[in-house]
This record gives sequence, C-alpha cells and structure tokens, in this order.
Amino acid sequence: MEPVAIVGIDCRFPGAPDTGAYWDLLMRGADGVGEVPRQRWDVTEFHSQAGEEGRTNTTEGGFIADPDAFDNEFFTISPREAAAMDPQQRLLLQSAWRAVEDAGIAPRNLAGTRTGVYVGIMGNEWAHLHLTDYANVTAQVGSGNGYCMTANRISYHLDLKGPSLAVDTACSSSLVAAHLAVNALLAEECDHALVGGVNVSLTPALSIFYTQAGLSAPDGRCKPFSSEANGIGRGEGVGTVVLRRLRDALADGQRVYAVIRGTAVNQDGRSNGLTAPNRWAQQEVLGAAYHRAGVEPADVVFTEAHGTGTGLGDMMEVKALGHHHAGRSGRPMALGSVKGNLGHTEGAAGIAGLIKVALSLHHRVVPASRYAAKESKQLKLRDHGLRLLKAPLRLPTGPIVAGLSSFGMGGTNAHAVLESAPAARPEPADGAAPGGIGAAVFTLTAPNADALRRNLLAQADAVAARRVPLGPLARSSNRVKTGHRHRFATAATDTRELVAALRESADDPDLLARLSAPPAGRPRIAFLFTGQGAQHPRMTAALYAQSPLYRRFLDEADAALLPHTGRSVRDLILTGDDAVHGTRWTQPALFAVGYALGRTLTELGVRPGMLLGHSVGEFAAAVLARALPLDGAARLVAARGALMQELPAGGGMLSVRAARADLAAWLEPEPLVGVAAVNGPTATVLSGDLAALERIGAAIAAEGITTRRLQVSHAFHSPLMRPVLARFAEIADEIGGTVPELPVYSTVRGRVLDGEAMDAPYWVEHIGATVLFADAAEALLAADPTHLVELGPQPVLSGMVRRLDRPAAGAGPAHVLPVRGPESAGRDLAEALAALYRGGVEPDWDAAYPPGERIAHPLPPYAFSTRTRYWARHSVRTTGPAAGPAAPASVAHREPETTAASAAVRTLDRPGGPADPVADAVLDAVRQVGGYADAEIGPHDRLYEDLGFDSVMIMELKNRLEARLAGVAGLTVQDLLPRLSSVGDLVAFLRESGAAPPGPAHHGDSQENPAFREEERTA
Repeated sequence: MEPVAIVGIDCRFPGAPDTGAYWDLLMRGADGVGEVPRQRWDVTEFHSQAGEEGRTNTTEGGFIADPDAFDNEFFTISPREAAAMDPQQRLLLQSAWRAVEDAGIAPRNLAGTRTGVYVGIMGNEWAHLHLTDYANVTAQVGSGNGYCMTANRISYHLDLKGPSLAVDTACSSSLVAAHLAVNALLAEECDHALVGGVNVSLTPALSIFYTQAGLSAPDGRCKPFSSEANGIGRGEGVGTVVLRRLRDALADGQRVYAVIRGTAVNQDGRSNGLTAPNRWAQQEVLGAAYHRAGVEPADVVFTEAHGTGTGLGDMMEVKALGHHHAGRSGRPMALGSVKGNLGHTEGAAGIAGLIKVALSLHHRVVPASRYAAKESKQLKLRDHGLRLLKAPLRLPTGPIVAGLSSFGMGGTNAHAVLESAPAARPEPADGAAPGGIGAAVFTLTAPNADALRRNLLAQADAVAARRVPLGPLARSSNRVKTGHRHRFATAATDTRELVAALRESADDPDLLARLSAPPAGRPRIAFLFTGQGAQHPRMTAALYAQSPLYRRFLDEADAALLPHTGRSVRDLILTGDDAVHGTRWTQPALFAVGYALGRTLTELGVRPGMLLGHSVGEFAAAVLARALPLDGAARLVAARGALMQELPAGGGMLSVRAARADLAAWLEPEPLVGVAAVNGPTATVLSGDLAALERIGAAIAAEGITTRRLQVSHAFHSPLMRPVLARFAEIADEIGGTVPELPVYSTVRGRVLDGEAMDAPYWVEHIGATVLFADAAEALLAADPTHLVELGPQPVLSGMVRRLDRPAAGAGPAHVLPVRGPESAGRDLAEALAALYRGGVEPDWDAAYPPGERIAHPLPPYAFSTRTRYWARHSVRTTGPAAGPAAPASVAHREPETTAASAAVRTLDRPGGPADPVADAVLDAVRQVGGYADAEIGPHDRLYEDLGFDSVMIMELKNRLEARLAGVAGLTVQDLLPRLSSVGDLVAFLRESGAAPPGPAHHGDSQENPAFREEERTA
C-alpha cells in the first residue's frame, strides 16, 4: 500500500504531561502508576484486598494530572457547556490542536478542508454519572456526552469537513481508528487525518470488573511478559497523531516522525470466550499487516506488543508472534509494551503504542522494557524468536521496520507495520527564489493578553533550553502560531536576543500591549518615497550586506540604470563615494534605493494601497504602480539627473517657516525664484537665483520669520530648470507612461491621480512644478491609511506628515521605517515587517528567509490555561488545582484572568448603567445561560465569538428573557438573530422593542419556574 506519514504528535499520559516528557519517561524506564487521586473516588469505600464482590483489589493505577483543567475560553465554549462536557472531549480537543501545531500547521488553516477525525474510545463514565441524573439533564449535558461527540467536537471547533467518527473496539479502539484513517487517506476521502485515543477513569467500575474477572493486578501495574505478571493495572491518557500521505508530506517539507507501511484489522469470531484472546486470530492479523506492508516478518526489528501482563494474554500473544518469527535464530525480534510504564490505557492503548513506536523510529532508539529483568521463563521467548530489551536498543542507519499490536477484549484485533522516515530532503536547489532580510521575525498569536503572556514564556523557556537555529525557528512560528486576535511579533538576530525579548515582553504589560494590540481592521498601507536631500554615502550599505532580498532588487535597479549612467550606482553607494551628493548621481541613487525597498516589501507580501513620492521619489512610486517600466524609469531618472547637473551654478534653495500665500509679496518682483515645495502649512521651500534668494531671505528674516539655506547644487523646481525641459521631453516622449494601476497621490497635482497618465508631459511638468507634498499628503491621509511606510535612506517624510494639521484625525496612521538612518541593517527591516504584521498584514514569510532556512522546525505546542476546572457529578467549576474530594453540590467560580482593574471596568460598564433593569435582565440571563460570573460579561462581548453561544443557547436565552421582561413574548428567534452581535446590541434592540420589567402582577421566573432560581444559586 502507499505509505502514510505521521507528521504531528501530542500526548498526555501518567507521569508525562507532553510528548517530550513521554519519551523521557520511556527512556528512563519510569513508572507512571500511583495512588488513585482523591478527586476520582473514595478508595476506602471500594477496595478489598480479597477482591470481594463490588470491590476492587487495588488502590493504584496510572492517572494523568489535572484532567479537570480546561481552557474553555480558547475554544469559545461557555463555562456551562464546558462543565457538562465529558473530560475526554476536553482532553481530545486540546490534544488535537497541539498535534496539528506539532505537524507544522496552523490549526485554523485546516478550517474547511477535508480533514478526517478518528477517535478511539471505550470508556463513557461521565455519561453514566450525568445522563442518569435525570433532573439535571440539559442540552449541554446531551452534547457533552457520547462517543460520537469526542470526534465531532474536534471537527466542529476546527471546522473540519472530512469523515468524523469514534471507534469502540475496547482495548484496540485507537489503533483501529488509525487503520480506518489510513484507509481513508489512501481512498482520498481526506487529505489530513487526526487520529486520537483517550481514556479517563472517573469511577471504579472497570477496576471492579477486572477484579471480579480475575484480571486485576493487586499493585495496579501491568508487568508484560514478566515472571511477576499478575494482571492488568488501569491507566489513562490522551494522544493524537496527524497523518498524511507520505508524498504530500514530503512535497510540503513536513517533518515525518515515521511511516505507516500497512495496517490490518480482524475479529476472532466465536472463540473460547467473548473476552478471551485468540492466538489464531492474532497471528492472522499480523500476517495480513505484513502482507499489506510488503515486508517479511524477518524485516521487523522490534514490535510494540499489546502486552497487558495477564498470564493468558501474554502467552497467546507470544505464540502468535512466534508463528511468524520463531525462525529468527541468532537475531530475535525485540519486544516491549508501554503498559509496563503507564498501565493499560484501554481506549487510548493503541495510540500510546503508536506514539511510542513513532518516537522510537524518530529517535532511532527503542526504550528498554520496564520488567525485562524478570522475564517469564514459561513464555520461552527465545524459542519464539523474541527478546525483551533490558537496555535501550540503538537502531542502525537506514530503513527500520517495526510492528505494533493492539487487541480488543471483545476480539477485534489490529496490527500496524511502521518504518523509519525516509532520509531528510536535500537543501532547496540553487535555483530557489532568493530571500532573507538579515534578521528573523518571531511571531505568536493568542486570544487574549494573558494567553499571549503564558505562551511567550513557554516559548522562551523552550528556546533557552536548547540550541536551535533562529531562522527555521522563526519561520515555523510565522507559519504555525497564527490565527488569533492578539498578534505578537519581534525581530531578533540570534536566539539569545529572542529569549530576552520574549521574557521582557511577557513581564512588561505596557510593552506587551504595544507589541501585540489586535489590529483595528483591515490594513491600508501607503508607501512614501523620500526625495532629494535624504542621500548620504553608503546609504543602505549595511542592509545590502545582510539582506539577500534587498540585495537582489538593488542589483536589479543598478542593472537598469547602468546603460544610462555609465557607472554602477550600486558600487558608488556601497563604497561611500561623496559623488552621491552630485545631482547626476543623487537622483538615480535615490531611485535605486526607493525601488529596491519598495520591491523588497512587496516581495514580502506587503501590498501598498496608495503611493506618494516626494519629487524624484515619484519615479519609484510610478514603477510600483506600473505606470512606468523599470528600464524606462531608470532612463528618465538618469537623464533628469545628468541634464540638471549640466546646468550652470548660481542657483539655490531656501527653506522658510511660513505659509506659501504669505510669501507671495516677496516673490512677485523676483521672476527667477519660485516655490519649489510646500511641505506643510508653514513649511515652504523657495528655489531660484542665488542673488534673488539672498534678497528675499534678508527681507523675510527682518520680519522675524525663520529661514534656512539648503545645501544643494542647483535650484530644483524653479524657473532655472527651463533650459533642460526640451531635451528631457525628447527622452520622455520615447518612454511614454500610462495611468497608474495603484492610487498615486501626485505631488505635481497635490491630489490622487484620477485616470491621468504619468506620461511624457507629466514628467516634463514634474521638473519645474512646485512639489505639493502637503496637499498630496493631506489627500492621502483623508483616505485613512493605517500604516505609512517611508522608503528611503533615512526618514524625512514621516516627520513632515506628523506636523500636518489634521482636525478630527484621531490617533492617525502608524509610521513604519524599514530604514532608520545610516547604520540601518536587517534588524530595522525585520522590525518594520513585525510592525506591519502586528497591524494585520499577512506577509509572505518565505521571502524573509534564505532558501536554506525554509525548513520546518518543531515549536512547543500551545500552552493552554489550567485556571478553570470542571469536575464532579454536577459539573463543578472551580479555580486552580483541585484538592480533596469534589463537593457534592454544583459550585461554579472563577476569578477573571484579566487584571482586577479591567475586571472592575467591565463589571461597571453595563448598558444603561447599573440601575437599568433591561440591561440587568439581559446580563443576568446571558450569565445564567452561559454559566458566567458577573465580572465576565460586558456590553461589548459578542454572543457567538466571545461567549460561545449557539442555537440551543439562544433559544434558552429567549425563554429566560420572556420570563424576566414584559413585551418580549411576541419576539421570535428570527427577530433576535440579526440583533445578537453583542450583549449591548441585544439590550438596545429590546429597549426599542418595548421590553420592560414586569408589572406587580408578573412574578418573574423565580415564581413560575423555581428550578431556574435554584440553578442560579448553585450553578
């Protein structure tokens, strides 16, 4: 069969809260079994060493820590619904998310895809406790229970469209689920498959059953293939793997833990007992799996056995394996069972074994068997071609084949054949698109600031703990840690700097707020291209040295200019030649830098919606707007600079702190002086004959107006430019120009070009016309850009824009500076990209990294909050770790995760104020339907997106409002649905509809339905 890759793993087992800890536990041969937690059941009530009827013979088992903790806010599940959910649903939901992240996929990117979900499960003790408590069965209790919901819950919250089913074949459930997922992938029913297994022991029922059936080990420990084997010890846990067809995984460059070569499932039919193992069926399923995988038994280096530690079960399994492997004289197959470390995890046993085998192949070492030192002589393992590992087995290079068995108590058997992952793919070919900005951008998203802070620390700890390559690490964060409202991004040049930035941000709320505020809306980006005067020797030289991407586009501009300049503009810039201040070189050099920066950002996925260039800066803007081709713009700029350089000396420019209109009287008698630029309400530049400028300057200064001579070689944008116009027009006519495809805010027109071509007449006029920067910038600002990105060798325009008078402008757009000055390098460009990402831009991250760094790198999975706890018979909700026996009554409480100050604000910020009875009725009804505390509900909370309401909850909300408010009974759900975007919207709608508190004759829901009031008191 076609191989299937395991590309993502997450798990949580006794003594092992995550995948890394699980592997560590296995390699240490550690024991995850311990006393039954007080949270589960009173062992003194159900324990008897003699195993009396209705009693269990053990007080121990394998239990995971904190199974009651659930981050319901992350999944937008209301506290009331979370409290009703089987903990197995909660554990699987979080595990599935983390496994997808481990596969290098942002979980939200799977939304709407043909991704299948296959869950193995055999325990349903939560349902036994809650669905038989008829007085407390609610809609949430119904959807919170049932095998089908364990898979459907994942598909629903991740919006997955592939097959979704739960499998119960007892102990083989999750390996059978994997078998079904593999077949679905090969049949192309789905393109990704999430396979999970889960087991949580809530009651002693199965422990009693095992005891009464003679299957329970008194010490609660499985001892597979050991002389001390004396029965099953119960275990629990959750695990999820992500599967893909191997060809698809390799094509996407995903990490592959291991490959599934073949699987098989059968049933032993009518054997010597419904719950008894059957050797013949087991050996047949082994043979079927080997055949489907295309391997010989002798190819299998090790097998993860079912290995429960019961005398009969171990004997049957050894004989079934021996049927295929007995001839392996001199090289017996290694045999083990993770149940020796964890106990029998029942519905999760198959996934526990699958993950162990995948990790063993990935790390190329098989952990020792915990009870190998006391191997059972009766099993005669060597005669069957088998051996237990007393020490870890190092696997040689090359392909390694392994087996995995999981046998169900009712007779459904499964076996899988796995193989080590193929050799790592070679580095990208030399022809891969160049990229790299000279630094890395690490990104992280979360639903709220507290979650972001928690995950920043988790990432910092992980990076600090081991040496990792920064580029692949950051790129993986860009691809995986995405999709939530709060966007964090920071630039770094090494991992030490990254760790410091992550921790500093987590520890400083103000800094974190600046680096992660949710985007206000869809970003609208404007590029501002700096004009003459910003140039300096070696401008952007450090960026050129560090950023292959910028280097590519500056080289491109240089190649376009070279035929017209006769000398490399790039080399002139990089060598620090002072000739850059000469007009013939200044203009093409600025054009090259502006073009290269603009193309660098567009290649990074930053798409401008509007463009503005100051004087010569308009040429780069025209190229990006596709009004001029690169070679045409290069020729024009080179000709413009050369022609101006040929003009005689004697011209100058004067900056005046005054409005243009106020200077008219001084300009009128001076025909050789004109207004070169209007950069602001009181920022005007005059240009022309030096002698005339001196006369004007002296007169203006006498009036107390500030002036400043500019260091320029010629009087640009003045009447002194007229001698070059005819020759320039000839060149411009040959090049032409078209209507820009992006909005260009022209500094010739002082507004956006409206269907007007940037053609020869435009560029000729451009030479002598006043630069109407202030007017053009005002028009651009009126279009409400969210970000102004200045592209030039140093910031000039940003300060001019900030000084513009904008009544009712609000906070204004963010200013982004990819280059901040002479020493700017890759870090500043990376910081600019980080700022744009925080503002809502979705960059093309691959362009930010060289081809060799475009590889997947594992990141710690999402760190869920453990603050809220849901447990006990009536769905207790508490804060912090559970301690002691659960209270018999339903108690629900949680301190808000936000600060006390913000919680207080939200509590007081009620629609209409605290005395508003309609608002109070709505808030109370929403609180009761969702199970929220008062401080957790505010007018701006969205019912669906923030509070997790669904159609069932909306109906209940309507019923509660009818019981509390007069004038609501005539409203239908259809009337309400359009008005349910937020709590405040609902309040406003009810007021408009005439809702009011009931009159004296109306007693409210506490009299009409006492159960409501009792629920309020206890829930």
